[in-house]
Amino acid sequence: GTTWMQEILTLLFSHGDVLPAKTIPNWERAPWLEQIYFRDALQDTAARRLITTHLPARVLAPALQQSKAKVIYVARNPKDVAVSFYHFHRLAKFLPDPVSFDTFLTQFLEGTVHYGSWFDHVKGWLGQRQLLDIFYVTYEELHQDLRGTVQRLSAFLGCPLGPETLAALEEHCSFVAMRDNAMANYSLIPSEIMDHSQGRFMRKGVVGDWRDHFSPLQNALFNRLYQEEMGDSELPTRWPM
Repeated sequence: GTTWMQEILTLLFSHGDVLPAKTIPNWERAPWLEQIYFRDALQDTAARRLITTHLPARVLAPALQQSKAKVIYVARNPKDVAVSFYHFHRLAKFLPDPVSFDTFLTQFLEGTVHYGSWFDHVKGWLGQRQLLDIFYVTYEELHQDLRGTVQRLSAFLGCPLGPETLAALEEHCSFVAMRDNAMANYSLIPSEIMDHSQGRFMRKGVVGDWRDHFSPLQNALFNRLYQEEMGDSELPTRWPM
């Protein structure tokens, strides 16, 4: 979802010109706040900047409340997040070995994975809706209605969206186009950082892949904890669990 949003915003701000998306790696177009190289991006104050992060609200929101930044928060069904994160752990040499999906799922539910608990992360940013200029969107919405979501996004950003831009965006931001784009699919990352023999970073790009990974017992455990953690939360979108 993060990579998808990076591509969408690139095409929005370029008014449909695909050249930046096809010639500049996404980590340069929308640098990660957590990475040391982000310091270089801070020097460019003239242009409209895209900044990417997975940081929780408790860390980042106080600073954002003192700024004019617009925030776009992409959420996803936590079961699909767990599956996607598991496969990313198999690729990323800078993350611990996930051992097995069952072992990783236990850690995911305990919140002992990178960036902590999914439940705390989502609830933390939901709690900022009255404090920040924030656009909350789900991965599932992008799948169901890319055009409508992009139109709402352009209005939120005050970025004009002509029919030519929208057409270019829909074509370039399809899963197949992003999977085959070296500027977006992380195939340029050296093998000492990501073990590409373990699979592609752009794996399936589907909704509901968790059904091919969860056992009935894992699913029941997950559902019970989800209800305990999220039962009273006012989520803009409810996922089929």
